[in-house]
Amino acid sequence: MLLLGSVGYAIGGEKLTENAASTAEDALTGNVEAGEERYKKSCINCHGAAGKGVASYPKISGQEISYTKSKLETYRDGIKIGPNSSLMIMMAKPLTDEEIADLAAYLKEATI
Repeated sequence: MLLLGSVGYAIGGEKLTENAASTAEDALTGNVEAGEERYKKSCINCHGAAGKGVASYPKISGQEISYTKSKLETYRDGIKIGPNSSLMIMMAKPLTDEEIADLAAYLKEATI
């Protein structure tokens, strides 16, 4: 993970370009558009449009970003935390940190 100082320097002291700083920031905060795209590939079938929930699958939109990231990271680590854990573990295993951040950002803002 890349940590940035207040003037856009990486820990190693090298000045980042504007694009590199933006990419690093997106990885930490998430990109809503990328999150929506990823959501539509894997999550919409169970959690419905914009994470509003379907049948026994819960509503997942509107949560704090840190909460959603923590849950997805827990599932990615193979830890069971609910009745649909086995399915969620399977779905979360291939997610990168950036994809998790993107999904969390999208779900925080999802309103459809």
